[in-house]
Amino acid sequence: MNLRKLPIIITATAITMLAGCGSIESAAQDDCTSIGWQIGSKGYQDCFKARVYERKLDYSNPPGDKPYPSML
Repeated sequence: MNLRKLPIIITATAITMLAGCGSIESAAQDDCTSIGWQIGSKGYQDCFKARVYERKLDYSNPPGDKPYPSML
């Protein structure tokens, strides 16, 4: 393998991996549109708010859980 091409390959791989990462809002939008809600409708707004709330709960710490420094 040509060593000059290695940084290009690594950069392309990193960009591809990061492109798969989305926000909570975009995931909630995908959820609501996938079940048939039209963006802008009242039902979509309710669905979107509920999905964002659910996803934030999924990614948050449990109540009373205190963060602590990593041992690494």
